Amino acid sequence: MSDDLFHRIPDHAPLAERLRPRGIDEVIGQSHLLGEGKPLRLAFASGKPHSMILWGPPGVGKTTLARLTADAFDCTFIALSAVFAGVKDIRAAMEQAEQTLQQHGRHTLLFVDEIHRFNKAQQDALLPFVESGLVTLIGATTENPSFEVNSALLSRAQVYVLQALSAHELRQLVVRAASAIALDLSEAAIDTLIGYADGDARRLLNLIEQTQTAAQTSGISHIDAAFIEQALTLNSRRFDKGGDQFYDQISALHKSVRGSNPDAALYWLCRMLDGGADPKYLSRRIIRMAWEDIGLADPRAMQLANDAATTYERLGSPEGELALGQAVIYLAVAAKSNAGYNAFNQAMAFVKRDKSSTVPVHLRNAPTKLMKELGYGHAYRYAHDEPEAYAAGETYLPDDMAEPGWYQPVPRGLESRIAEKLEHLQALDRKARKK
Repeated sequence: MSDDLFHRIPDHAPLAERLRPRGIDEVIGQSHLLGEGKPLRLAFASGKPHSMILWGPPGVGKTTLARLTADAFDCTFIALSAVFAGVKDIRAAMEQAEQTLQQHGRHTLLFVDEIHRFNKAQQDALLPFVESGLVTLIGATTENPSFEVNSALLSRAQVYVLQALSAHELRQLVVRAASAIALDLSEAAIDTLIGYADGDARRLLNLIEQTQTAAQTSGISHIDAAFIEQALTLNSRRFDKGGDQFYDQISALHKSVRGSNPDAALYWLCRMLDGGADPKYLSRRIIRMAWEDIGLADPRAMQLANDAATTYERLGSPEGELALGQAVIYLAVAAKSNAGYNAFNQAMAFVKRDKSSTVPVHLRNAPTKLMKELGYGHAYRYAHDEPEAYAAGETYLPDDMAEPGWYQPVPRGLESRIAEKLEHLQALDRKARKK
C-alpha cells in the first residue's frame, strides 16, 4: 500500500476516512457497477456527470462514489445530510453553487446523504435546480427509492443499486488496512472481523481501529480471534426496523414457511430476532402465516401459532423465543392450503362490487307475529331434522345469485377429507333437485 493514500489526511482522522479511495480503481466492491464496461465506469468515462441515486446498505461506498464523481469531473462538492438539513440549507447550497459557477466557472455536485429522510417539500425544493442543471445531484439512501424519493426527482436521476461487500472483498480491505497501520492479525482474527462486519466496509474499518487501540492498550503485538472476541464491543448484525431489510427478511421468513423449508424459516426468524425485531410483531406474523398458508389443511397450526404467541407473552425474551422457533418449524412442515384465504378474498371482492341483495324469505328470522304472517322463515328446513343432518337441495344464497364456488379445498391434509365431504353433499343436492 503506497503512503500517498494518506495524502493530506490527518493522522488522527478515522481509519475509514484515511483509507477512502482516491480513484475508482482503488474502490473495493461494486464490481457490477465499476468493472470494465459496467454502468458507473462508463459514466466516469463519459466526460459529463449525471444525477444519480445510490441505493444500498450502510458502508458500501455511497459517499466515496459521490466524492470520486466530483473529483473526476472537477466539480465543487457540497454535502448535505437529510437528517439535519432543511429547505433553508438547500437554498444556501444553491446560492453557493450559483456563486461558484459565476465566479470560478465550476459546476457543483450536491451530495445528499440519506435523501429518503427529506420530506416531499424538501425534495421538491431540489427539483428546479436539478432540472436547470445548476447542480448534479447524487442522493444516497438505504431505503427503496421507489417509495422514498419523489417520482419527479427520481425520473431525473439514474438509480444504481450498491451491494454489501462479499467476504472476499472485505478480506481485501482488511489486508489493505492492516498493512497501512502495521497491524498483525491471524487468519482466524481476520475471519472474525469479516463476520462481524456483516458486509459493511465502514464497520469493518471501525472494528480494525478498535482492535488496534485495544491491542496497544494491552501491549499485544499479534492479534488472534480470542483477543477480538474479548476486547471489542460488537453491535448486532445489520437490521433496519421498518426499512427495506426489515420487510425483505419478514418476506423471506413467510416464503420459507410457505415453501415448507423449516431450516430456512428458522434462519430468517433468528436473523430478525438477532437484529432486534420485536418478537411480538413476529408472533403476529406467524399467526398470519398459519391462517394464510396452512388454513384448514391443518387447523392445529393456528392453535400452535396462538399458543406460541401466548407463551412469549408469559416468558418474554429469550425463553419465549423458543416457542416462536418451534411454531415456524411446525408451520413449515405442515400441509399447505391457501384455499380459505383465496375464498375469503374472492368473496370480499364480490361483495364490494355487487349490489345489496336481500336475504331470501325462508332464511329470515321471524321473532314476531307480523314477520311470520309476512312469510319470514316459511319453508325453512331445519338441517338437524334431515337425513345426514343436511337439507339436500336447499339454497342459502340470495335468490338471484348462482353458486360461486369460491372455496376449493386442496388435496392435502384435512382439506382432502373436507373435499370428499363437500363432493358428497353436492351429489345429494344434485339428486334432490332432479326430483
